[in-house]
Amino acid sequence: MGQITLAGNPPIDIVLLRSGRARRLSLRVSQLDGRVTLTLPKGASEREARRFAEEKSDWIAGALSRSETSVDVAPGMSLPIDGTERQVITGDGRSARLLPGTLRVPADRPGPAAQALLKHLARDRLAQASDRYADQVGRAYGRLTLRDTRSRWGSCSSEGNLMYSWRLILAPCEVLDYVAAHEVAHLVHMDHSDRFWGLVQDICPDYATPRAWLRREGAGLHKYRF
Repeated sequence: MGQITLAGNPPIDIVLLRSGRARRLSLRVSQLDGRVTLTLPKGASEREARRFAEEKSDWIAGALSRSETSVDVAPGMSLPIDGTERQVITGDGRSARLLPGTLRVPADRPGPAAQALLKHLARDRLAQASDRYADQVGRAYGRLTLRDTRSRWGSCSSEGNLMYSWRLILAPCEVLDYVAAHEVAHLVHMDHSDRFWGLVQDICPDYATPRAWLRREGAGLHKYRF
């Protein structure tokens, strides 16, 4: 048994485990302690293992984020909104309010109140972004719905209906914007062909940066419990 370390912030230690029964390289992230194990078949070199791990670095980061302890939204904690950390504090009234640097929530129902406000903000901003990009591509979309999905951040149906994860409101604004551009581009090209990515490039020129952020950090947005 050996170990390699992938550079990053923070670095990721990976335990190497050789197995005579393994037929290919495989990765596993423990949901209990976040330990990353790479199993090598007989004859595979450490160089091959490192290259494989580097190619799967985004997957590893996402799996580690999912293995993080859930965080309950409550007064005293910090919650990202539009990618900016907001201190959750107690306030009067039955609804949550977004203030400079803080998110004010009722003491008796902080999670549900915060979630209701975030969904409202997400719908408003995703609708604005979708409208803007739909105008650019010259296509109209149908319904716009919000869900809390882990498998995808957005989708576009064959009928032109758009679906987004409301948790995008927790991400930086440019990330939400990119997802809207991506799904609206599907109104024109219902695939991931070169023509599709060319259209995304036309309407959202710097899409590669928020796309990489989402692949690297997106899974962490699911740790917040409301």
